[in-house]
Amino acid sequence: MFQELEEIKEKYRQLTLSLSDPALVSNPQKVKKVAKERAELEPLVKKYKNYEKIKNDIKESEEILADPQSDSDLKKLAEDELKELGKEEKKIEEELRILLLPKDPNDEKNVFLEIRAGAGGDEASLFAQDLFRMYSRFAEKKGWKSEVMSTSFSPIGGLKEIIVNIRGERVYSRLKYESGVHRVQRVPQTESSGRIHTSTITVAVLPEANEVDIKLDPKDLRIEAYGSSGPGGQSVNRNYTAIRVTHKPSGLVVTCQDEKSQHRNKEKVLRILRSRLMDIAQRKQQAKIAKDRKSQIGTGERSEKIRTYNFPQSRITDHRMNLTLHKLEDVLDGSLDEFINSITLHYQTQVMEKRINTSA
Repeated sequence: MFQELEEIKEKYRQLTLSLSDPALVSNPQKVKKVAKERAELEPLVKKYKNYEKIKNDIKESEEILADPQSDSDLKKLAEDELKELGKEEKKIEEELRILLLPKDPNDEKNVFLEIRAGAGGDEASLFAQDLFRMYSRFAEKKGWKSEVMSTSFSPIGGLKEIIVNIRGERVYSRLKYESGVHRVQRVPQTESSGRIHTSTITVAVLPEANEVDIKLDPKDLRIEAYGSSGPGGQSVNRNYTAIRVTHKPSGLVVTCQDEKSQHRNKEKVLRILRSRLMDIAQRKQQAKIAKDRKSQIGTGERSEKIRTYNFPQSRITDHRMNLTLHKLEDVLDGSLDEFINSITLHYQTQVMEKRINTSA
């Protein structure tokens, strides 16, 4: 590990020097590439330099303890400091191991967030709306941009399905573990007896694919235009602006009717279709690498129940790591960082342990 860290530190030094090279400065594209590569290494290099300082402080404390001329007060101080430094050394070593893990190539990508009401009828559709607001508020707090791509409403105004494109810095890296079944336990507004109902909502987070990632052959697509409609069957637009695209080889069907322009609906549909096809391709690849998909970087098991939102107790539990917080209102208002940080560390630790066991 430390040989790898030394090599990275040297690479970081060389990249820093090259940014002041006149020959490079005259090439804006190359400057951008080098600056990005250097920025990616910077957190790891800073952490390693901190680790080196702690190692040096440990050495100095050990020298004081070994020196027969050191007085008892100084030795006591060095002994106490050595205990604290030892704890910090172990902590940073673990952090360095995690930072050295292979990066998920999709982490920098924007995402399509898909929320669908599952079991529970109208109550599920109402909670799907709550989750949409939760993720929208989280995106706002991060300074990300959101664009609704497609919506389908329930008769009472809840969401049967919504697809949102979220753009910003490292969006996929923050949201990728949100994929899965979200369960809500609460008393519906329509429940006169006060009985708690349980409903489920599925969330899928797909990295956005571009034309380079997935090329669509027009011969593989069946594109149909139809009249769009809103809640309760009310006409949104009498013209045939809604678009349905069927990808013949996979059988995937994507529809969009949110825009008044047929061209804009078609553009949105193709963006969603590319991302779903890329997701399928990546899942097939991951299945070949390992049966346990949770041990792979960049996966989030969609079939499992990942989180329960219990309204009577204002409690949220993430079942993957048994983390429970009594902050329901804050989380539903977009304060998701504590859960996201914990689950990211949980999966990174799993991958790190597997890597250590494989190399042992």
